[in-house]
Amino acid sequence: MTDKRYDPKSLKAEEFINDKEIRDTLKYAEENKNNIELIDSIIDKARPKKNGNETVCAGLTHREASVLLACDIPEKIEEIYRVAEEIKLAYYGNRIVIFAPLYLSNYCVNGCLYCPYHNQNKDIPRKKLTQDEVRAEVIALQDMGHKRLAIESGEDPVNNPIEYILECIDTIYSVHHKNGDIRRVNVNIAATTVENYRKLKDAGIGTYILFQETYHKEGYEKLHPTGPKHNYAYHTEAMDRAMEGGIDDVGLGVLFGLDMYRYEFAGLLMHAEHLEAVHGVGPHTISVPRVKRAADIDPSDFDNSISDEMFAKITACIRLAVPYTGIIISTRESEQVREKLLRLGVSQVSGGSRTSVGGYAEAERPHDTEQFDVSDQRTLDEVVSWLMDNGHIPSFCTACYREGRTGDRFMSFCKSGQILNFCHPNALMTLAEYLADYAEPDTKEKGVRFIERELERVPKENVKEIAKQNVRDIFEAGRRDFRF
Repeated sequence: MTDKRYDPKSLKAEEFINDKEIRDTLKYAEENKNNIELIDSIIDKARPKKNGNETVCAGLTHREASVLLACDIPEKIEEIYRVAEEIKLAYYGNRIVIFAPLYLSNYCVNGCLYCPYHNQNKDIPRKKLTQDEVRAEVIALQDMGHKRLAIESGEDPVNNPIEYILECIDTIYSVHHKNGDIRRVNVNIAATTVENYRKLKDAGIGTYILFQETYHKEGYEKLHPTGPKHNYAYHTEAMDRAMEGGIDDVGLGVLFGLDMYRYEFAGLLMHAEHLEAVHGVGPHTISVPRVKRAADIDPSDFDNSISDEMFAKITACIRLAVPYTGIIISTRESEQVREKLLRLGVSQVSGGSRTSVGGYAEAERPHDTEQFDVSDQRTLDEVVSWLMDNGHIPSFCTACYREGRTGDRFMSFCKSGQILNFCHPNALMTLAEYLADYAEPDTKEKGVRFIERELERVPKENVKEIAKQNVRDIFEAGRRDFRF
């Protein structure tokens, strides 16, 4: 507990993630969860609205969104779901960005109770990829069709110093195999210094991602009993240091199931509000992982797990509250759960993932160094085919990063809906690349027809004609990497 004042513009963790404000918010939400008039006004505020040729979404405060999360009126929940889908389509269309994680090392000095990489786990083999192994992994990922990676590593200043991470990034970008290139590397490593964030920026990373795990300070310190991650303030203030270091785009996330989900939900949205208030740019992405079984970790050890139904509701309410953000769901979740959440606001998924250190270059999926059990074990091609079957465009696009549309520039496009003028044709052109180079015959045949239909939906005639010609050049002339 703390008596500090709530201030979203403060740079102190216990002021912009304020315990009293969260508890007051939860009390307010509980008192108003059946207040139909208030609930209707909040939903109406979140609903996409036309402003000339643009579609604008106002978003919600953490208090407003918490009321919707507390609401248990079935018809209102369905309305929340409908609005979440409207917002996702307004800002991101029917595109779903695809990526893969690449685990570099599981050496870690922290004692996190929910992660098998914790330093007290003597059963898990410790492994760190050499640069030759990184190259082999990248080639295997390129041979699958991936263009975007999220690199992961345990925190260990001896085995995994920032110099090792930077060397791995350089190696990843250097590998050009057949028609394959990794065009964007996102980074998920432990909280670090402004100087190190500058180094990551200079290395050409995409989004810096750091999960909070829990915003409840007392719970956080219990879950992280030893190691540098025990420092709640240093971890929670990491995104401010990253932005000070020049990183434009950051990604938030909590590990649902560790603590009180309503508390975490409010804290997550307060963090987004803080980034907007201080930096003028909210989170580029928000991830919604749930704690999963892995090595010596049993999710039943945590008594705050959430149902699939509540998980869907959390995702939809995040979409209403932070309409511009990319919501990520990983292969932690099953095909069935992912399919439902795709309709409720998710805009990015991993595909063909392996959560072991390395493993993509191996024919059989290794399990001995996995960070968590993978629920969705389909191949990337199966995921691409499934997305098209459900009306989604599988997108391998990285154009915004390479065209400088990052940070506030990306947000200005996205919040006005203008990003759709770029992303729809870009997604289709990257899908065409995948079909031409990597897809199974059935997926390619289905995808060609899918692209033909989707190109007709491009609103600007000149953009449509350029995109059509580019797609023809991809299939017929072997040209690659078109982008608007």
